[in-house]
Amino acid sequence: MVLDNLDRNLLNIIQSDFPLTTEPYKTLAEALGTSEDEVLDRLSRLIEDMTIRRLGGIFDSRKLGYTGTLCAMKVPPDEVEFAAGVVNSYPGVTHNYLRDHDYNMWFTLLARDKGEISRITGEIRKKTGIDDIISLPAVKLFKIRVNFDLTEG
Repeated sequence: MVLDNLDRNLLNIIQSDFPLTTEPYKTLAEALGTSEDEVLDRLSRLIEDMTIRRLGGIFDSRKLGYTGTLCAMKVPPDEVEFAAGVVNSYPGVTHNYLRDHDYNMWFTLLARDKGEISRITGEIRKKTGIDDIISLPAVKLFKIRVNFDLTEG
């Protein structure tokens, strides 16, 4: 997909300066010198073609009382799609991706406490029939903010 300057400017703004107003798309439109409908149409197109994979807030889960872990599973290649469907059915799963490794499916899981994490990973084991799941809770938190400057030049 070819992005024009309006697409690029819109993407730059929504990465870190999404307006917290009652009419955020109207506010975006005003900042970009276009209409609210144009902003909504462009965002829809960018989501549809997967330029944008997710549009939403990011919260500090620890401050909201949650705990998290990174999990890794050994999933047979012919069961990846099924296992991904099971894992992704849990609302606490925020990321799920494949890696070229014996532990080939990695996902992050947020829950109210360690007991709930244990319960959910137990359910995933039972539903998928895959016992080889390891939980790797963070020992030290590293938060990397990544914004892409999409302006040309």
